[in-house]
Amino acid sequence: MMHTRIKTMLGAGLLAAAALAWHAPAAAQPRPFPASFKSQEVQANGTTIHVRVGGTGPAVVLIHGFGDTGDMWEPLAVALARNHRVVVPDLRGMGWSAKPDNGYEKTNEAADIRMVLEALGIDHAIVVGHDLGAMVAYAYAARYPDKTIKLVVMDVPIPGIPPWEQLSRLPSQWHHHFTSPDALRLVQGRERIYLDRFWNEFSGDPARIDEATRAHYASLYALPGAMKAAFAQFEAFPNDAEANAESIKTKLTMPVLAIGGEKSFGSNMATEMRHAANDVTELVIPGAGHWLMEEMPEATIKAVMDFAD
Repeated sequence: MMHTRIKTMLGAGLLAAAALAWHAPAAAQPRPFPASFKSQEVQANGTTIHVRVGGTGPAVVLIHGFGDTGDMWEPLAVALARNHRVVVPDLRGMGWSAKPDNGYEKTNEAADIRMVLEALGIDHAIVVGHDLGAMVAYAYAARYPDKTIKLVVMDVPIPGIPPWEQLSRLPSQWHHHFTSPDALRLVQGRERIYLDRFWNEFSGDPARIDEATRAHYASLYALPGAMKAAFAQFEAFPNDAEANAESIKTKLTMPVLAIGGEKSFGSNMATEMRHAANDVTELVIPGAGHWLMEEMPEATIKAVMDFAD
């Protein structure tokens, strides 16, 4: 598993230092957003971003990662909407957003998010990201620090932030380099097989990623252009690493919550973010692998809501 390789290499300590007494249901199926959330297509930065918006109050934007779409956030979005205006985009090229041929550098996707918020009349926001979404969330905070109230990053090594160079070479990260046209030919029509590998190997318990969840996201990644765009997210990592290596020279000053799954990136999420930010709160979700919202939704929701409020 990913956490074993990381712990062996980095000598990570106990990962359960911030244990929570919450327990997730056996499975967390994706649910439609309630009618109180309005879906719309926003023209932003030369592309079209699909967005769900609901609630009133200080703004929170929730940015999904690979293997998911904005649908992953529904339970958290509903909870936050009691006291916040919640914005849930599908990243460029993913879900129901448009799938352009380029623009997948995370600083450019951060510009997508900024323009979406501006189109919605939102100036400042709490920014939350998981996986690829955490990469975009960091790029957003680094590029627009005066617009970012707080930052939450979940369970991912971020290009260019130590120990990225070591982590990106681990065998578990082979998918960073599996992006050629022939790789795309191998995956097209077999999206479910490809995605099952991530859900099975990066989860604390594969059974928590239930059949309904797997079928839902496999169908979205089978949409025309979706896997090509997903590969483009990985292909942009060298450019992302170069940009972030420059960004960390000026540390973030807003509060940052770094969440890792105990059986995935764990406390290394906070270790990483301390290279990039001054005010970092560390949290490890006990029993969770990489898929925090699917595996341990209650604990993850509580953590984000406590930090946001």
